[in-house]
Amino acid sequence: MEPVHIVGAGLAGSEAAWQIARAGVPVVLHEMRPAKGTFAHKTGDCAEMVCSNSFRSDDDVMNAVGQLHWEMRAASGLIMAMADRHKLPAGGALAVDRDAFSAAVTQALQAEPLIRIVPEEITELPTTGNWIIATGPLTSDMLAQAIRRVTGTEALAFFDAIAPIVHAETIDMSVAWEQSRYDKGETEAEQRAYINCPMNRAQYEAFIDALLAADKTEFHEGETAGYFDGCLPIEVMAERGRETLRHGPMKPVGLTNAHKPDEKSYAVVQLRRDNALGTLYNIVGFQTKMKYGAQTQVFRTIPGLENASFARLGGIHRNSFLNSPTLLDNRMRLRQRPNLRFAGQVTGVEGYVESAAMGLLAGRMAAAQAKGADVPSPPPTTAMGALVNHITGGAEARTFQPMNVNFGLFPPLDEARGGRKGRKDRYPAYTQRAKDDFSAWLAAQ
Repeated sequence: MEPVHIVGAGLAGSEAAWQIARAGVPVVLHEMRPAKGTFAHKTGDCAEMVCSNSFRSDDDVMNAVGQLHWEMRAASGLIMAMADRHKLPAGGALAVDRDAFSAAVTQALQAEPLIRIVPEEITELPTTGNWIIATGPLTSDMLAQAIRRVTGTEALAFFDAIAPIVHAETIDMSVAWEQSRYDKGETEAEQRAYINCPMNRAQYEAFIDALLAADKTEFHEGETAGYFDGCLPIEVMAERGRETLRHGPMKPVGLTNAHKPDEKSYAVVQLRRDNALGTLYNIVGFQTKMKYGAQTQVFRTIPGLENASFARLGGIHRNSFLNSPTLLDNRMRLRQRPNLRFAGQVTGVEGYVESAAMGLLAGRMAAAQAKGADVPSPPPTTAMGALVNHITGGAEARTFQPMNVNFGLFPPLDEARGGRKGRKDRYPAYTQRAKDDFSAWLAAQ
């Protein structure tokens, strides 16, 4: 049997390789790292997480992301299995020890006899064979040029920003305290999963002033700074209004200062555990394009972080993606070259879980093709089906932008009540319908 070739061993490529091998089809996984690195990657491991260490909400009843988690677990996904094995306390979210997670994914792929990992860069789009292109937002320049030549269009792009990571021992816990928002979580560890740094109004105003005045990364000529709203740099949010951060990542609601329980914070900076040892914490929602020197100065104005030592400072990188509604069919194949499938963030989904889910789906489709069969997309009533429907035709091509999974992509429920007051009943109805339909889709394969 001819192997399926995958370009890129990120979350999407790793998941695709796993699904194909589990279907009994050989896989060749081409990865240019570590021989050729990128701005954001630090290792040559598969499924390296370069931005946050969170897979977001794990609530599969009230949240579309949690429902996507459920579907990937139901489909025996490698990414979710390794995330569950290396998860960290994070309230209602699923966060992982990123180094242990990527190492485990790499080991699992290396141990699978049907998977061969080849350390090389692919610079052209193959004209024959069964291929999946899962190169992510940091597709190499040569391959990106090849994609543009074949599609006849310019790859669209926006910018992603990365949040800094702090050494836990340098956080002043006489000022900060441990608590998840609204004490969310079933265990004490979950309820104390975040470190919180409080600000009064004067401290918040001084922080905003410093943020706005700080030196920022300049863009090269011809680049336009378009951002995905789910990953906005904090200084861009601050530029939209001085109160924006206080109603976003720095909102104080659901938190009580353990040192001063009777004093209401005007704003709160949260840090989330980044590794199993609890020695590293990332600053939640603090993606930034500030220059390194400015970052240390500005972030040390945060109460509790005056003496913070940073394991990694924030940064910014270009994120390229296809105009998938015009280029991909409903089997995620490039219309001009049906031997090529695209998967992951390069297709215009946004987020770790969404990228891995598209890899899972592309892998199952490619494996079926290798065996002379066909796997259709899951029903659009499922989280995975809603995503692939959006990127392969459901979205307006003219205004296509990267998208997280959300209930707005799901077909409406006739019996659900409209408006915000109906969420308590509507969201569980969405997820139950999705579970039923996804289970039926799996059973039909």
